[in-house]
Amino acid sequence: MRIQKSFERKETGVLTLVPTPIGNLQDMTFRSVEVLRDVELILSEDTRNTQKLLNHFEITTKQLSFHEHNVQKRIPEILRLLKSGVNIAQVSDAGMPSISDPGVELVDACVRENLQVVSLPGATAGVTALISSGLSPQPFTFYGFLPRKKKEQIEFFEENQTSSPTQIFYESPYRIKATLENMLSVYGDRNCVVARELTKIYEEYRRGTISELIESFVQPPKGEIVLIVEGGDGSVGTAEDYSAMTLKEHVSVLISAGLTQKEAIKEVAKLRGIKKQEVYHAVHISEEDGLD
Repeated sequence: MRIQKSFERKETGVLTLVPTPIGNLQDMTFRSVEVLRDVELILSEDTRNTQKLLNHFEITTKQLSFHEHNVQKRIPEILRLLKSGVNIAQVSDAGMPSISDPGVELVDACVRENLQVVSLPGATAGVTALISSGLSPQPFTFYGFLPRKKKEQIEFFEENQTSSPTQIFYESPYRIKATLENMLSVYGDRNCVVARELTKIYEEYRRGTISELIESFVQPPKGEIVLIVEGGDGSVGTAEDYSAMTLKEHVSVLISAGLTQKEAIKEVAKLRGIKKQEVYHAVHISEEDGLD
């Protein structure tokens, strides 16, 4: 066990995790600006992006690139600097370091080396969207970015459909509609919020059911997106979910989400706890006889 007293002076340097605005530069705190001015080095996810921020606040501190592709290479160098007494700040492109951004590996390495790590409070898109979403703010689970492949996404939703906390995701504007369709096929038509371009001039909240949000996206939206969906009730599916659908309708929903008919039949059988043959029979008999 180790106890860190953050404001107790030591011979070694301090790593300070500094949040940056998620859009509006006015959200930068006085303390964050002061730290970035006072440290001897800033670790930046993208030095070009951070330079715009530094220029705005007339900060001249030297930068060093620190991103997901050079983390392991940089860590030994950073540890040596901290041990020699150099104070370092780390920033991501927007929001809090380590939250869907680089940082966690460096913090872990510093903790293991008994080096001081201090984090400053500031903006993070997930919580910012959550508290104005209208959905229950606690408990919540933050997942970050979802798997990109349809099959993996469906499997992820299956694993988490009974989880009761409100769920928070980050998603690309180009994938948001397909993701909502995949979510609908597993979660049913829950309440959901898509928050876009937070703190910026085109900030937007779309609140409704998953199906309503799907219909609202005629064209892919622009900008950064936070997706928030209400938690499950502890059971597989909801009252409006599978019981309101015929087997054929349920299969059709999954096919529209990108699964093949074979995959959809297997999935429906799994979700409803019945045999594949029963689903196959319901789908093909209705196709042959024109039944719903």
